[in-house]
Amino acid sequence: MHSLRSLIGTMIVAVGLAASSAATARPAAALQVAVGPQYDTTHIYVAPEDFDKFTDSFAATFGGHKSQQGVFQVTPTPSQTMSQLVFTPVGTVSVFGFKTPVPYPFGNERTGYLVTDMDAAVKSAKAHGADVTVATFPDPIGRDAIIAWPGGVNMQLYWHKQAPNYEPLQTVPENRVYVSPERADALIRNFVAFSHGKIVSDDRKAPGVEIGRSNDTYRRVRIESGFGKMTVLVTDGHLPYPFGREITGYEVANFADTLQKAKGAGATVLVPPFTSDKREAALVQFPGGYIAEIHAVAQ
Repeated sequence: MHSLRSLIGTMIVAVGLAASSAATARPAAALQVAVGPQYDTTHIYVAPEDFDKFTDSFAATFGGHKSQQGVFQVTPTPSQTMSQLVFTPVGTVSVFGFKTPVPYPFGNERTGYLVTDMDAAVKSAKAHGADVTVATFPDPIGRDAIIAWPGGVNMQLYWHKQAPNYEPLQTVPENRVYVSPERADALIRNFVAFSHGKIVSDDRKAPGVEIGRSNDTYRRVRIESGFGKMTVLVTDGHLPYPFGREITGYEVANFADTLQKAKGAGATVLVPPFTSDKREAALVQFPGGYIAEIHAVAQ
């Protein structure tokens, strides 16, 4: 009997410790760390000689304005890069023109997401299956880290010492993520939990024209959260160029007018306009090499 009581007592203590541990872990995992989609920037790396050509073209296409340009160290190891933000009504971009070799793994991250608490955000990301590929480090105005989600989706988390104040967007861009069928569910499940987001749609027979394969279908999942929009394109990787190279889709009010502005500002239309899922879309390449999807609600 004594042994049984001891065993029961041990089990109660163990369960209590487990519950206590879970309660301790839960706040970090459950914390909403997103600030808003206007603070979530696409990271664009261009050669220094193309820097101004790109920022001029992007601003002329979508409107908006640029921040002050400067040269900074934005990595934890020595480097120097030109850096500038371009604020537009349809999304913000962070542009980098490295004057030194780019330290690994920088350049692989697709976006920068502003968070309310860096330590809590990293802890939550890890709890939801992300790998921390660059541990938290200081930059001139705050702290940064780079994480990788299942399927190899890399993004930066950042925090500012002084909270920025950007104007709300007119339309929210979509982070376009291409992933394999084997890793799609893990990515979707974990990112939705981390971001406190929701699955808006999950179409397992989406029109293949959206990935350059008009005779096929594929799975398309749309997610919305405090970080903005994410479209997960689940494919076998058999993608005609340039599909898969575009990492952001921009929603505009006037599709034809925006394409004309893009071409007038030096951009090239790589995929001519097509209509699918109640939207008109095209893929364009800006000076410096950045490829983007542009879309509007079909009239």
